[in-house]
Amino acid sequence: MALALLAGATVQALVGLGLGLVAAPVVTLVAPELMPELMLWLAFAYPVVTLLVERDDIDWRGLGWSLPTRVLGTGLGVAAVAAFTTRQLGIAVAVMVLLAVVVTWRAVEVPITPATLMTAGLVSGVTGTATSIGGPPVAVLYQHRPPREIRTTLAVFFMVGAGLSLGGLALAGQLDGHQALVALLLAPVLPLGALLGHALRRWLPAAHVRPAVLLVCASSALVLLVRSLA
Repeated sequence: MALALLAGATVQALVGLGLGLVAAPVVTLVAPELMPELMLWLAFAYPVVTLLVERDDIDWRGLGWSLPTRVLGTGLGVAAVAAFTTRQLGIAVAVMVLLAVVVTWRAVEVPITPATLMTAGLVSGVTGTATSIGGPPVAVLYQHRPPREIRTTLAVFFMVGAGLSLGGLALAGQLDGHQALVALLLAPVLPLGALLGHALRRWLPAAHVRPAVLLVCASSALVLLVRSLA
């Protein structure tokens, strides 16, 4: 799990997201009882590392449209977590990753408007709370913006969104200290991944690493999907 989180943190430092896409399928395979709470704790902590280094070019206007509907989506996601079995959660994580890979691979360009931002926030609230993977709906909107704007805007969105999801799960009685303790033990790999990503950013453009990352994500998601269905 530490290696998967290190890879995910490195990728997120490069392209703005990736922690959940890379690590969530692995964590679900290894320890499904930790999902989605473990990844939500880490998704809440990692943006702090990003924002300590980069705080410029945040699209506050876009966040103002997407975060309110993220709250509504969180409530729907909490209901989904309460209804999911471990097997169903594995299938949901795998399908969410595969959908994200397909959409990202096709590089669909969606205009950034109040309507698309609110829709992305709502969908992200549901998927982020239920599976810990809430980045793709918003990332699809911002994928053609400057890299720094993508990284910093998504960092704020992930931190607030994960905090909302954790709060919703806590109110529903879905949180316990075990997942938080494991997250605390694994947290030191996050700044290491941020450092690696920052170093790689100088000579490895995000466009070059993107196909390899998508292949790894799709492969791990397929393994998880087959195992969950079997």
